[in-house]
Amino acid sequence: MSVWAIVVAAGSGSRFGKPKQYEPLAGQRVLDWSLAARASCDGVVLVVPSSRADAAEPVDAVVAGAETRSGSVRAGLAAVPDDADVIAVHDAARPLATPALFDAAVAAVRAGAQGAICAVPVTDTVKRVADGAVAETLDRRHLVAVQTPQAFDATTLRAAHARNPEATDDAAVVESAGGRVVVVPGDPHNLKITNPDDLAVAAALLERRR
Repeated sequence: MSVWAIVVAAGSGSRFGKPKQYEPLAGQRVLDWSLAARASCDGVVLVVPSSRADAAEPVDAVVAGAETRSGSVRAGLAAVPDDADVIAVHDAARPLATPALFDAAVAAVRAGAQGAICAVPVTDTVKRVADGAVAETLDRRHLVAVQTPQAFDATTLRAAHARNPEATDDAAVVESAGGRVVVVPGDPHNLKITNPDDLAVAAALLERRR
């Protein structure tokens, strides 16, 4: 089975203050750590801001992203060969993802799942709020925090994106099209770089990993 990865690095970093995927982290860019995790993939498409689409990167294809995350994934999908069997999607802002996470998600799809996500249990109490007041306390036993990488049967992912939906992750796109997505264990250290302080945390975790 041919496995390709789409690494989404097209964000402007509005909350961070600048494109965080190009920030230095432990001697490399955040983006470089994220690319290194996809070791088991046969090919990689990197989706970047349009201003960086001509830059040389250590991948098979570099394409310009869109204004939304889902649009950027679709730009990446257009560059994935038609004969790919499994497509993994990973956010460049998660530099601590490991090859083992990619392998676990891909293995679930190879075993017959239409999609697979990495996720960890929610440990905080979660409440739904409406008009500034608590409307409901959710049962965290049934909740998980979802990460990337996520892996999908290529035909399923392409069909789900054909309707040009918008969602915060590709699992939601596949779910909305009626696909079944399974869960594999994530990694609590697979944090998403959102604020500048997250870089310091990521650097400490990488040092511990070494």
